[in-house]
Amino acid sequence: MLRLGLLLSLFARPALACKLALILSMDVSTSIDGGEYAYQRDGLAEALLDTEVINVLVRDRVALMVVQWSGAHDQRAAIPWRRMHSQGDVEALSNAVRAMRREFVNSKTAVGSAISYAIDQFGDVPDCQRKVIDVSGDGASNAGVETSNQSRRAARLGIEINGVAIDLMGNAISEFYRRYVTTPEGFVLTSTGFSDYPRTIRAKLLRELVRPGS
Repeated sequence: MLRLGLLLSLFARPALACKLALILSMDVSTSIDGGEYAYQRDGLAEALLDTEVINVLVRDRVALMVVQWSGAHDQRAAIPWRRMHSQGDVEALSNAVRAMRREFVNSKTAVGSAISYAIDQFGDVPDCQRKVIDVSGDGASNAGVETSNQSRRAARLGIEINGVAIDLMGNAISEFYRRYVTTPEGFVLTSTGFSDYPRTIRAKLLRELVRPGS
């Protein structure tokens, strides 16, 4: 029996590691109306079904969480951590996103508090090699803890922050995200209105997942 166990261990396939833990955090503050929330929700659900996105999520055993955030004390994991081990796992996540209810209404915009909340969620996925927070929203912070302090805290912990800035006019939100939200290794993509969000979120996922040399 001992010899059989040794032989089995020699031929056992090594466990596949989680290469990325990714938190997708979505602004649901007062400035986001029902239709705009639907653009974010459905755009993310559709982006997850992109063939290239599915392939990399499964290949890299990515762990995903979806967070909705608003005011200083308004953050919630609308979809807790899920591991992507198969195409079926990704499709189930996409369906869950599309069915997601809105968690908060009539509240301020606390970007720093959203980042702080997201940082604390990575303790549940210690095996994942990279840790990334996505922040998407249409406004600068007007409540909660200082945004830049939380961005620097994330960087010290080895967590990357990227942004999708929804700019309805000009580039003020994109500039806020570049200056105060993203970490040094992070990036910002601009969605020129909510109708452009599905395209932007897909491009953002591909840029994060399909890295040079991956």
